[in-house]
Amino acid sequence: MGLFTTGKQPPIVPDVFLSLDVQIAENWWEKKHRSYFFWEFGKPPEVVIEIVSNREGNETGRKLLEYARMRVMYYIIFDPTQQLGGEILQMYELRGRQYIPTSEQWLTEVELGLCLWEGAYEGKRDVWLRWCDIEGNVIPTVAERAEQEREAKETALQRVERLAAQLRALGVEPGA
Repeated sequence: MGLFTTGKQPPIVPDVFLSLDVQIAENWWEKKHRSYFFWEFGKPPEVVIEIVSNREGNETGRKLLEYARMRVMYYIIFDPTQQLGGEILQMYELRGRQYIPTSEQWLTEVELGLCLWEGAYEGKRDVWLRWCDIEGNVIPTVAERAEQEREAKETALQRVERLAAQLRALGVEPGA
């Protein structure tokens, strides 16, 4: 989705962005709703994430300057294969009109954090960029949350079955 600051400038298209407290169109899949017009939403996104796949994106040059000009509060560069030769995760916070590198994973203004997480996602084991809470705990995806709930239910059922077996061993029929 392209970010448009004015109708006369070409868009810049980040890999991921987060914009809080905005109302999206109900039929957001329609092409006319697939752009983020600053004048319609009334503000820039709070967080922009660029995922580096080659050196052609100019993430630490032109894009860094463009997002600062747009007044995006946090600019994140995730470089999992270290194409840029630096850190895997570079985080910037807007101070005045320029970005200052930060080592803080907690993004105070959006009350979310970003962290590197090693594990399997959709069957692929790798290092992933994940949202986290203030303690650095990864926020589970919908699929992970469903799996956690399924495991909790299974554990509870096993416990009920064990307790029922113990009652039967004592000569008490459960549910009677």
